[in-house]
Amino acid sequence: MTRIAILETGHPPEHLRDAFDDYPARFRYLLGENVPTTRFDVQSGHLPDDPSIFTGAIVTGSAAGVYDDLPWIQPLVEWLQAARGRTRLLGICFGHQVLAHAFGGKVEKSHKGWGVGLHRYDVVGREPWMHPRAASIAIPVSHQDQVVAVSEDARVIASSAFTPYAGLAWGEDALSFQCHPEFQPAYAAALIEGRRGHRIPHDLADEALLSLEGANDRSVLTAWIRAFLLLTPPPVESDGSGI
Repeated sequence: MTRIAILETGHPPEHLRDAFDDYPARFRYLLGENVPTTRFDVQSGHLPDDPSIFTGAIVTGSAAGVYDDLPWIQPLVEWLQAARGRTRLLGICFGHQVLAHAFGGKVEKSHKGWGVGLHRYDVVGREPWMHPRAASIAIPVSHQDQVVAVSEDARVIASSAFTPYAGLAWGEDALSFQCHPEFQPAYAAALIEGRRGHRIPHDLADEALLSLEGANDRSVLTAWIRAFLLLTPPPVESDGSGI
């Protein structure tokens, strides 16, 4: 039976938990209501004993950095290294960074500062699960760290001037994105407002909030993630995109 492991490496800020959906609801948006999931609190030391019993595993976002001296990060890195090839792996934001780090890349706090709002990435690689096709995707983001170097076996699949390594793939069963396709624009806006002035400069916050009013491509990236994780076949061209 298809079952996805959700490796929770962080939690929404306290002031947003009552007003917005929690992690399970947001990841049901990515996977669909009928896909069973099992949650693992990674910060508490919980990881799947056997990755192969899951169809795939999603590593979520976190306020932590992969370079932080926290007791749960190295066990997660080692788990990812051991799980590669035994289940399909998807990283989101921090998950993107820790996959890159685990597989031989490098992550730093970026000198470019915060990436917030709606960012558009050029799709620079073509993968079999990318249906419908898109030349670029605009997705909400919230990050200060960035992948700055990748391993030789990594493929760059999405990129921008601000985030050159925005989407990465390794082999046929590991994939990651710096953006947050699970974020509703309203949630991304509330996150920005909560950090305005003390973490995110006012002018950058204003610009980011304005960007979130534009059209986004969450449905496209969600279709890609489902096709990758759940091994759904591509739609027949004459039948349309399937969204």
